[in-house]
Amino acid sequence: MPEPEPAIVLRGLRRDYGERPALAGVDLELQAGRTLAVLGPNGSGKTTLLRVLAGLLRPSAGEASVLGCPLPRETWRLRGRVGYLGHRPLLYRDLSPRENLRLAGRLHGLERDGCEARIETLLEAVGMQRRGDDRVAELSAGMAQRVAACGAVLHEPELLLLDEPDSHLDAAARDSVGALIGPGGDRTRVLVSHERERALAEADEALELS
Repeated sequence: MPEPEPAIVLRGLRRDYGERPALAGVDLELQAGRTLAVLGPNGSGKTTLLRVLAGLLRPSAGEASVLGCPLPRETWRLRGRVGYLGHRPLLYRDLSPRENLRLAGRLHGLERDGCEARIETLLEAVGMQRRGDDRVAELSAGMAQRVAACGAVLHEPELLLLDEPDSHLDAAARDSVGALIGPGGDRTRVLVSHERERALAEADEALELS
């Protein structure tokens, strides 16, 4: 029986900003269902790596394959298969949490009734059901991060890219969000965190950038 294809394969991955290399020759194989901790000082390219894996940035050189899709040639095939949670919530501030999540559901091609039910389940899980119709601009940073976490897992992605996912969260919110974005099933995760020991405790393997 053939071995399953890795969820992520990088070969000599490079990403430059002008003449400055943000990533220089990264090699990696990550099997499906595993968690990778990406470690390194500020400016070492951790966020850049996540953006390349999400198909948001084109590699300057090298090879990258995510969920069997060569990047950037087949980035379109990642639609609905990847979730991204950054340290700055990617939400429309003039829309409510429910409106933001409905929009995300449409972008991921989710069926309407099922999406509505899942939105309510997720908002309840992070304690945001009562604030679900308020404008995001009226929410605290921690509340907005909880909503963004709901958006990251709304479509039940195969791959979760997590860039400082605990930003702005108190202990209780960390627990509720952690239950949504933690390891489970066949979900593959790439985790960036400045809390080195905590990241390593969650991870199956680590990548050190410098």
